Amino acid sequence: MKKHISILLTIALFCLCAETKSQTIEQTIRGTVIDRVSQSPIPGAVVTLLTTPPRAVATDDKGNFKLEHVPVGKQSLKITFMGYKETVMQNLSVNSGKELVLTPTLEEDATEMSEVEISAKIEKNKALNEMSTVSTRAFSVEETQKFAAAANDPARMALAFAGVVSGTDGNNTISIRGNSPNGLLWRMEGVEIPNPNHFSNVGSSGGGICILSAQLLNNSDFSTGAFAPEYGNALSGVFDLKLRRGNNNKREYTFQAGVLGLDIAAEGPFKKGYDGSYLINYRYSTLSVLEKMGVPLFGSTTNFQDLSFNVFLPTKKSGNFTAFGFGGLSDQFSYAKKDSTMWEEDDFYKSDQRFYANTGAAGITHTKLFKNQSYLKTALVASGTRNGYVENELQKDYNTFIKQYEQSFVQDKVTLSSVFTRKLNARSNIRTGIILNELGYKLLMRDQDSSDVLRDKIDVKGQTQTAQAFFQWNYKLTPKLTTNIGAHYLQLFLNNSWSLEPRASMKYDLNSKNSLTAGYGLHSQIQPIGIYFSRLPQHDGSYTTPNKDLKLSKAHHVVLGYDHVINEFSHIKTEVYYQYLFNVPISKDPKSTYSIINEVNGYNPEPMTNNGLGRNMGLELTYERFLHRNFYYIVSLSLYDSKYKAPNGNWYNTRYNTNSALSITAGKEWILKGSKNRVLGVNIKSIYVGGLRNTPIDLPASIAAGETKYQEDKTFELQNPDYYRLDLRISIKRNYTHVTSTFAIDLQNATNRKNVGGQYFDAKTAEIKYWYQLPMLPLLSYRLEF
Repeated sequence: MKKHISILLTIALFCLCAETKSQTIEQTIRGTVIDRVSQSPIPGAVVTLLTTPPRAVATDDKGNFKLEHVPVGKQSLKITFMGYKETVMQNLSVNSGKELVLTPTLEEDATEMSEVEISAKIEKNKALNEMSTVSTRAFSVEETQKFAAAANDPARMALAFAGVVSGTDGNNTISIRGNSPNGLLWRMEGVEIPNPNHFSNVGSSGGGICILSAQLLNNSDFSTGAFAPEYGNALSGVFDLKLRRGNNNKREYTFQAGVLGLDIAAEGPFKKGYDGSYLINYRYSTLSVLEKMGVPLFGSTTNFQDLSFNVFLPTKKSGNFTAFGFGGLSDQFSYAKKDSTMWEEDDFYKSDQRFYANTGAAGITHTKLFKNQSYLKTALVASGTRNGYVENELQKDYNTFIKQYEQSFVQDKVTLSSVFTRKLNARSNIRTGIILNELGYKLLMRDQDSSDVLRDKIDVKGQTQTAQAFFQWNYKLTPKLTTNIGAHYLQLFLNNSWSLEPRASMKYDLNSKNSLTAGYGLHSQIQPIGIYFSRLPQHDGSYTTPNKDLKLSKAHHVVLGYDHVINEFSHIKTEVYYQYLFNVPISKDPKSTYSIINEVNGYNPEPMTNNGLGRNMGLELTYERFLHRNFYYIVSLSLYDSKYKAPNGNWYNTRYNTNSALSITAGKEWILKGSKNRVLGVNIKSIYVGGLRNTPIDLPASIAAGETKYQEDKTFELQNPDYYRLDLRISIKRNYTHVTSTFAIDLQNATNRKNVGGQYFDAKTAEIKYWYQLPMLPLLSYRLEF
């Protein structure tokens, strides 16, 4: 491992020290200025490039602007229009390889002219959704690319934010405010999508690596509580992803090669004079490269590939159409070793094993702008997942296999959504919509019982439907007080369980530097579909489905927040929250401590009831400096407590009750001496989190049984040692005349710390042993944009 790291660092230093000739390189900034609420273009807005001296252009009758001959590097824009609040877009990255295409939004000023005052407020991380007031922030594509160890992955990037902790190093599963990871909702272009991650399991919101390439994403929102009324079927958080349109003036390409594989993207116009465009990205990877570098993959062959696209098709009178989608294939397989002495070391070598996870979604949207400051957006999306695992045990004759376990989960969904937004006036706007889903499923899970007979735990095929509807109203009562009220409705037709959920939030500006926020919401979520169809065998050989009538899990969210602006580039934000969970599925066994709250993934087939409870409460503090003078940082501190009530009537820690989490994310860029076209970037992320919880192993009982037995009376009392990880990213960006190159090395767990993942019982040695999370992981990449 150390040898490979030395080679990579040598390459980095060589790239850094290479002599280049300094020259002035320029690029174009262009885009469309639109109204934040109605999405209508704003003709006549003034876009000023804040250089010395400043340069300004006005938008045309379609809201378009174009600034040519802009020097590469960090640039800032100011956008103004009579009756609207001024918007400043700071530290935009202008590169020679691609035009910078923007869609700035302006918010109409609801104040009277006599009341207008200069605001010192920072808008950089303000939610794109104007209805989201609390526990929501926007994140940029640049952050997913720049943050250390983010690996172009929104979920990994979110570890820099307060309230978010990692489930394990091996994937991007995250727990938000102590909740189970499966409480997270993924949306794309306003529609719920299946878990968009490679190597994902059923009943999970994470996986090994995100399917969606950063090439395709635009600035998006991330919510951690008290969501706006339009978000449903989620208990912990929401990723509301937006897609970037391709360049509609010229063809551009991106090529990236690295340890994680090859990544190729292309974008451009369909024809000259037409505003339509396409954007497509393909990626292929085999992680066997990592094993050759010393990263343990346990002898498995691991591969993945994905394709994503976004096509924009505007018309003159019929509105704008888009076609978008993504698809990912991932698998991992290993073969039994024909050497019984290896079986004694580890049962892993005794079986052929194959895991696969395939996910995809494709859809069309239609957006029609109306003259009364309103628009209607309709989407039709088809999506599906294929997850499976098969394990066959090799017998002593080295030829015969016996099937030990099999699962095959096929889920399909067709979604139709229609959302209407109306800007009533400068103070008020409304949004309402419906979402209809047709769900198809074919689920099979077989496992050996105590007599070594393969039994069906789940075996079902069928269809069902869900319906959602929402209404929300944003109203500025005064220039300082903004309110949002509304409701969300969710129904599962499989068993007619439903939930009507009131939502409300407000923001009050004490003055130009201080503001208060508050929010409340009732939220619900459908159980993972396989839970409803677990089979319980009867004495006569028949089966019952005891979980088919499970209701929706629900939670009350309450959030209070305070934001203080220190100066034009930094602020401090704090939030306190309380979440009360109810209708949570728990075991019907009154002696059990099982609750779905602690599940990471999968379908637990045991009989359950909706009598479970949970509560999460905490304090979050964020001190953030946006990029200024080529330096930024985010310091996030979370103090919280997460508990649940088990079937035996006792309250216990949840698995994710780490009690505390501290993350420091920072970065600095240097323009290298002698060449303004080369930039050295150094980014770090340091995470210190209390350990995840485990139930202690009962060693005497485990030895007697020959398998793991737990001390159920001490459920989740055992806490792993504190988790610490330092990630480091070093990049060198070079702008040539029409090409931008970026060489980067990401060192994940740069100190090679051995973080405890948990314990297990080794039946061969009759001992309790630790297993550890990932060691140092070097990720090398080279990207060209042209």
